[in-house]
This record gives sequence, structure tokens and C-alpha cells, in this order.
Amino acid sequence: PRQSPGAPGPSSRRARTSPPGVRQLLRKLLGGYWGFNLEDSQQLQPPINNQYSEIKSAELFGQVRGGIIIRDNVTSQPVAVWDTKANSVAVLTTERSTFLGWRWGTDSAASAKLDRAWLTAALKRYLQIPTGGMSTNIPGGEAKCSQTVTRESKPPQPTIKPAAVTSTPQVTTAPIFSPGQNLPKNNQEAIDQLENTVKLDIIPNSSAPISQQEAIALQKELENLVGRVESANLTAAATTNYLPNQSQSVKQELTKTNNQNLEETLTQARELAKNIPALVAQKNYASVRQQWLKTKANLWQQFPINQHLAQPEIRAVWLDRGTIVRARNEEGLAKIFDRLAKAGINTVFLETVNASYPIYPSQVAPQQNPLIPDWNPLASAVKLAHARGMELHAWVWTFAAGNQRHNQLLNLDKNYLGPVLAAHPDWANYDNKGNIIPIGQNKPFLDPANPEVRKYLLQLFAEIVTQYQVDGLHLDYIRYPFQDPFVGRTYGYGKAAREQFQQQTGVDPLIISPSQRELWSKWTEFRTAQIDSFVAEVAKMTRQQRPNLILSVAVFPLPEYERVQKLQQHWEVWARQGDIDLIVPMTYALDTPRFQRLAQPWIDSKKLGATLLVPGIRLLSLPSMGAFDQLQLVRDLPTVGYALFAAENLNEELDQILATTQGKRQNAITQPIPQRQPFYTAAVRYQSLQKEWQFVQQNGQLPIPKDAFTNFQQQAKDLQIALNQLATVPSASNLITARAALNRLQLQFRKTISLAAVENPYLVKVWENRLLTIERLLRYGERRVNLVP
Repeated sequence: PRQSPGAPGPSSRRARTSPPGVRQLLRKLLGGYWGFNLEDSQQLQPPINNQYSEIKSAELFGQVRGGIIIRDNVTSQPVAVWDTKANSVAVLTTERSTFLGWRWGTDSAASAKLDRAWLTAALKRYLQIPTGGMSTNIPGGEAKCSQTVTRESKPPQPTIKPAAVTSTPQVTTAPIFSPGQNLPKNNQEAIDQLENTVKLDIIPNSSAPISQQEAIALQKELENLVGRVESANLTAAATTNYLPNQSQSVKQELTKTNNQNLEETLTQARELAKNIPALVAQKNYASVRQQWLKTKANLWQQFPINQHLAQPEIRAVWLDRGTIVRARNEEGLAKIFDRLAKAGINTVFLETVNASYPIYPSQVAPQQNPLIPDWNPLASAVKLAHARGMELHAWVWTFAAGNQRHNQLLNLDKNYLGPVLAAHPDWANYDNKGNIIPIGQNKPFLDPANPEVRKYLLQLFAEIVTQYQVDGLHLDYIRYPFQDPFVGRTYGYGKAAREQFQQQTGVDPLIISPSQRELWSKWTEFRTAQIDSFVAEVAKMTRQQRPNLILSVAVFPLPEYERVQKLQQHWEVWARQGDIDLIVPMTYALDTPRFQRLAQPWIDSKKLGATLLVPGIRLLSLPSMGAFDQLQLVRDLPTVGYALFAAENLNEELDQILATTQGKRQNAITQPIPQRQPFYTAAVRYQSLQKEWQFVQQNGQLPIPKDAFTNFQQQAKDLQIALNQLATVPSASNLITARAALNRLQLQFRKTISLAAVENPYLVKVWENRLLTIERLLRYGERRVNLVP
């Protein structure tokens, strides 16, 4: 889940990692894009045309280590250039941003005095509302938007001499920034890879024009949010309506929700969504934004967070090393597990191996994590989780062998490669310039092609699953470092890999390039095969040692081709081959539309076989209701749960929301965990779906003839009986019966319930998705459960 290395500067990282549509939007905002770094530090000076001659402060024009910005917008103006023959742009400004050609806030790039001067100038400009035209005051603003690199900029690449294969790793020094450094956002967040769509970063009171595309996006998101709010309230109401041992008056009171104006809020939201195109045509853009934000906030307030509404699902959380360290001992860790259990979490990914350090005393690894002395968090966590009815999965870094940030915590040299590579330097991997740690990243990697590396990791993982009663193994960093071969950034040139590839092809992979399509394709296939085959080996080992163990992977949600080229992570293959049980894509986003664009293609994928997909939600900087909104989307899509990153980002407000909406209830039957009891989960989830149908029909909200609904109910009852029998006696014959009943009901659903789609297409689609989820649980269960003929 923390697989995205990168340098500081959010806009620059996003520009490097985003697809063309988003890069275009960023270039429109910044007025240019990162070109390439200068070999040496250079002096800043005012533009050669002296347009900004009033800029006289010497503090603004010091010596800087940075690079060249390519101007890409007629509305942008250079306000500083490099003191070179070409006078290339060093600082570029628009009315909304300033693009600095160096890493702001880093001592190795510029002095604190110079950075302070530019920040002060930025505040002076952007805290005042421009009255028109470009101000001649020095801009600043987005001072962190530096070192942006995109595929649009392809400066001449230096000649690269093949690095000799040596037994001693050498971390080569290089400029802070390099051309083509197309890197992810940071090491705690998956790549913010968006499709060519509009971002819904709505700035209150902004009077900037709203394009037709933006208007459609605003309209669609409001309609979808209305659907999610209605769906959540229906589930809560139907659940409450069928609570046992409750009087009718109590049930009626509970189903009203806290806010009596639900219908009024939904009506107003629908009206605004319908009127957005007309309001945009009137060019009152600030009013449109204000109304949209207010309506979104009102809708969020209508989520029924005071009622239980969650069905059986995977509710996972990554329990990170930092939180474990702060726990200090088993007593402290118990408090964390109490908190997670109260919030309804049923699956914990415990960070067990981080930067080659296990958190437990290992007989295989060189050293236990020095931050965790004198106790064994893994043994404690297994005991604590099982005592609370939770599953404990060991989360392990696979091929990432070290971490510069972790070195700083241990007061070690920043470039220390970690205990494994220190003991086995010939296991190191390299980029095409001879670096173990790729430029701009912070982690060295092991060579997946090295037989000794594979043997070591298999022994380490076997130790975990045999010495501890963990319920699963969760593979992280199951890939190569992030690369971009199209701009000369590639990785995988370990000693073993080069020797093996050369034996197969007669060519040293270091001398080939993407322009040599056939050879490059073979080199990419070779590296991808190393990851694929290792996953298969881990799956074989775990099933031999612990047949019921769950194997899961944290993966990037990039498009398949791009992911293979940049990470050699082809997880569709692992899924189709049945090597893994759960795919957890790091679909991290700060708003629900982006989250949906990242997650839905994989949820809808037909390439995953019987493997279950569990989208990841990143909590950092996400408001509590924003997190709940993403949870509701997951529940409305055909998936079986979610994973939260990470425990350190939980807060009291979100804890309370989760406890109320998905926590354990008094006298309630314990809900099954899907990866452990798929058939039972299918039966319970289907029972809840029927309650929704019945509730809507009883309230006259399902416009279906009575006879048609009676026939539908009979088929629905047949399916419930079949699913209950399968859950009670998991046999091949009962599975066949259940599938046949499900197929018949799905066909009848399309003929009967689809009539209601005219009035509420979102809800009908949600119901279709829930039937599809049951279908997927049956497919997964067939693979996981030993069926009696």
C-alpha cells in the first residue's frame, strides 16, 4: 500500500504520473512543464526582456540547483531565468500558480533565504485578488510545483555506458532531478492515475469559467451522490424494519433517520443537477460552485450514519509499522485491536516485514526491526485478533529491500541498503544507470531473477506462516521499482537477471532500448515472468504448508499495458491462474468520482477468474464523510469489501461512524467474513437484498404489477433455499443448484424489476451489482472450499 516512491512537490509528482488528460490540465494550470535538469547549479536572474525590471531584490536571484521549465501557455510569463546563454525559464507564473524550477524547501536545491523570499513574494501576490492582467509583482503561490516531468518533454538523453555487473552495490550520485523522471506521488500513496476526465476540485467563490465538460461532470457526480444517499438510507431502513425483538413504533422512529428533511434535500439536489447546464450558460460560475458545494454537504449530512447498514463484507485495514511501534507492547497493541474491533474491522494486514526488517525475532532474516525491541508484535497480534473474531494477515514487503526514511529513524546512513543487501550485496538490483536506488526514489530492490533471493524470501515467508497462526499472507512491493522506459528510466539489471537474459537471447539487456521493439518486448516479458513465477511459488508453498491460508496482494491500479511496462506487475495473470485469493488495488483518491474511476474498471474486469477484488481507500487528508461516501460506493458496486490505509489515519469521528454503521450489535449473529465463508456470506447478503425489495414494495415504491412481483418473489425464495443449503452443506450438487437458481432469478430480475429503472436506474443497478457479487462469491467459494461430490 505504500508503493509509490517519489520526491516532494505534489503537483510535480502528479504531472509525472498522470495520464495525458490530467497532464494537460496541470499544464494549463502551471503554464508549462518540466523540461530537464541543469548539470550544475546556476544563478537566477530577471528575464532578458526586462519586462519585470522592478524586481530588484537580490534575495530572489541566488544560486540554485534546478532545471529548465518549458513554457506551454500564452497566459504564462517567465519571471526568472537561468544565467545561461539560452536564458532558459527558471520560474513561470500564471494568475493562479507559480512554477519553480527547483525543489522548494530542500537545502540541497536552494538556500532557505532564497526560498523564503519567493514564498513571501507569493503570499503578497496571491493573498490579493487580481483586478485583471498579469501583475508585475513577483508571484509565488504553488512554490512546491517543481521538477515536473511529462512525456511531452523529451530532452536529449545522455549516452549511457553499460554498468558493469559487480558483486558490490554502489549507490551512484546524481542530480536531484533527472529528465523523464516519471515517478509516483509518494511512498504512502498509490499513483493518482486518472483517466482523461475533469477533476472536481471545486474552489468556492471562484468565477473562472466552467466548461461544458466540467458542467457535465458536476451534474453527473451530483446525480450519483443522490443515488448513494438513497441506497444507504434504503439499506438502513430495510435492515431496521426487520430487526427482531423491536416494537413497530421503535422501528418507525429508527427508519426516519436523524434528519427529517431527507426527501427535501434529495429533491433540491436533483433540481440543481438538472439545472446546472442552464446555470452555467448564464455564466454565474461562482454561484454554480457555491450551490454545488452546499448541496454536496447537505447530501453528506443525509447519510444514515446513526444506523447499522453494513452487510457481510471484507472490512480490512493496514496496521502500519509506525502504529505498532507506538503501541510499545502487547497491552498497547490490545487497545488498537479493541478500537478496530469496535469499528467493525474483521481483517487486519499487519506490517510484518518492512525494509527487510521483520517485527518478530526471525531465524531467517538477519535482524529484527530495531524500533521494536524486547517483544514480538506478530505473536501478540495473532492472539489479539483471534480473541476478537478478526483475521490477521501478515503484510510483507517482497522485493523492496530498504527504505531511506526508515534509515533516518534508525540514525543510519541515508543510503544504507538494509540488512539483507548489506549481507548479500550480489542480490541487488540496478537501474540502467547503475543505481540501486533509482533517482528520485528511496528504496533499493532485490533482483527477482536471483535464485538465492527467491529462496531466501520463500524461507522467510514459510517461517511466518508455519511459526505463527496467521490467517493470510499479504504481499506488498511485489514488482519492480517504478520506471518509464519511454524517457530512458528502466530497472531490473541485477547480475543474475543480466546473465540469464543474455543466456536466453545472446544480448546484454543493458544495451537494448524500447526502440528495439522485439528485443525490448522480450526483456519486459523476462522481468514480468520473474514476478509472475515468484507469486506462483509463494502460492504453492503456502498451500503446501497451510492449505487454508489466504494469499493477497497490494497492487497498482494502472492500465494493464502501462503497468507491465512501468512495474512488470501483471496481476491479472496471478488472478487467472488462481495463485491469489484477494487483489487489493491501491485506488487512493481524495474524492469519490476519482475513486470510482480508479476502482470500477477492475471491479468490472472479466480477467480475474475466481479472485476477489477489494479496493483500497486512503484515509490521509480524506474527511470522515468523504471516507464514508467511498465506502458506500464500494457497497453499491459488485465487490465484497474494502481495505483502509491505514490504521494511523483513523480518527475518533470516523471510528464512531464505523462503529455505528458496521460495528457489532448486541444479540446479533456474528457476520461471516467473505474470504473465509463465501457461501455463508452469499446466503446472508442475499437475504438482506430481499429485505430491500420487500421494503420498497411494501411502501409502494416499486411500480411492478402484483402478479409479476408474486412470481418474482417465488423465484427469490427458491434461490434463498438453494443458498442456505449450499452454506450448510458445501457440495458440488448444491453449488450447481444454487447457480441455476441464481441464473433464473437474474433473468427474471431483468424482466420484472427493470421496469423500475425508469424512475430509479441507480437503485436497480445497485441491485444488479449485489446479485453479481453473490455470483462472484459462488465462483470464489468453488475454488476455495473442498466440495463434496
